[in-house]
Amino acid sequence: QEQVVESGGGLVQPGGSLRLSCAYSGSIGSIHRSGWYRQAPGKPRELIALMDSFGSPDYLDSVKGRFTASTDNAANTMYLQMNNVKPEDTAVYYCWILVTTGKLNYWGQGIQVTVSS
Repeated sequence: QEQVVESGGGLVQPGGSLRLSCAYSGSIGSIHRSGWYRQAPGKPRELIALMDSFGSPDYLDSVKGRFTASTDNAANTMYLQMNNVKPEDTAVYYCWILVTTGKLNYWGQGIQVTVSS
């Protein structure tokens, strides 16, 4: 059984919106930190949104003001709302969770987002 499952990717036109979801099993335990990464072809994986227990998420400058990361603890689901997307946002997107117990890392399977007209 998968512990972390992503959904919501696909093809979107420039200027459009898309919401990614990351459903995680409650059995993974208490979340210490979480976030969203992406990896474009030929480029290293980059952290685009980082969330912890304190304050608002931190964002990569290139997505700041366009992307919003959030968590619904009752639903065990993380979200990445992507607005005003650009072709350079095309990448495989991964959700990431670091749990408190044992400092274990969990990754989503990765989901393709393609921004093109």
